[in-house]
Amino acid sequence: MLSVRDAHARVIAAFEALPSEMVSVADAAGRVLAASPQARLTQPPADLSAMDGYAVRAADVPAAPTTLTLVGQAPAGGSYDRALQPGETVRIFTGGPLPMGADSIVIQEDTKADGPRITILEAPRVGRHIRKAGLDFSAGDTPLAAGRTLTTRDVALAAAMNHPWLSVYRKPRVAILSTGDELVMPGEPVGRNQIVSSSGIAVAALVRGWGGEPTVFDIARDDAKLIESRIEAGAQHDLLITLGGASVGDHDLVQAALKARGFDMDFWKIAMRPGKPLMFAARDRARVLGLPGNPVSTMVCALLFLKPAMERMLGQSGDLVRTVPARLAVDVKQNDQREDYVRSRLGRGADGALTVEPHPVQDSSMLSVLAACDGLMIRPPHDPARKAGDTVQVVDLKGLPGSY
Repeated sequence: MLSVRDAHARVIAAFEALPSEMVSVADAAGRVLAASPQARLTQPPADLSAMDGYAVRAADVPAAPTTLTLVGQAPAGGSYDRALQPGETVRIFTGGPLPMGADSIVIQEDTKADGPRITILEAPRVGRHIRKAGLDFSAGDTPLAAGRTLTTRDVALAAAMNHPWLSVYRKPRVAILSTGDELVMPGEPVGRNQIVSSSGIAVAALVRGWGGEPTVFDIARDDAKLIESRIEAGAQHDLLITLGGASVGDHDLVQAALKARGFDMDFWKIAMRPGKPLMFAARDRARVLGLPGNPVSTMVCALLFLKPAMERMLGQSGDLVRTVPARLAVDVKQNDQREDYVRSRLGRGADGALTVEPHPVQDSSMLSVLAACDGLMIRPPHDPARKAGDTVQVVDLKGLPGSY
């Protein structure tokens, strides 16, 4: 069986960045930049006042109190266009451009006005309460790098850089196909030998959260020709996800349908738990990732393989999910030959260090356990028994993007 890392490497090697498209900056949050935008202006464009008060020459106020003569004002959106002369001051408001010759702002609370006579009650220092030109960014700066998933803060910055449109990668179009006579959709009558399908709904939500556009096909019954037709429709997308039917039993028809449609099987079994029957196949530019049918296996495998594949299509690295060290809260037994992703609770010890406690039951059908846990403890193949207090690696599910 392939290792998780080898399977991951094969999957991401099959994908490359999708074409870019232009979107309104107002609609760009959550999208991935395809090109780094250059600032089209300098911000601030000139030295501006950071406070309401009076623009002065600091040399004119060597000590307080000192009285200066008011000669004008500089509101935000306006300016005082003459050079400030010795003994003069200009009333200025937040965002107003500094008059020529001025080098400090005295806030209005530190002054006393008597008509044109302005008494400065606290001696200023050079540069006080001034936003220098280019303090935020300068024309030509590129503070947002290509490959970055844009936050609301990033969008605000791009707008301030005077970009009404941004170049982003097209969203990956992902088809999702659940198979099996035993499946019914939520809300439908459930027969004695049937179960409610949840994996397709989960994968569609993950695809949306990770920046893609899901298309969820109707459940395909165990009919070879029907499954073949759905596979052909899914092959028109950037990626087809199949759920279930990837093993080699008499009713596991997906592999046979893929081969009948000309797909080459890259692998179909990996050394991990949950998720051993993972499958990857390709035909020309069509790609199929077959996830296990059990819902917990589906979601763990989606995190390890679907998410990196989508990242590659979005111009990103597609690395394996990031792990962090944590301290075991309990003893654990020796692991077998498969890499184990153990559903666990994360906490904090008395010293503030991250701790991890595995759930006592790890069955891959138990969504209630996955929903209740907030971490996955990773046990490498043949990992020896470990004691409470030992350090292990965990995936912090609370820190993942896309509402995992």
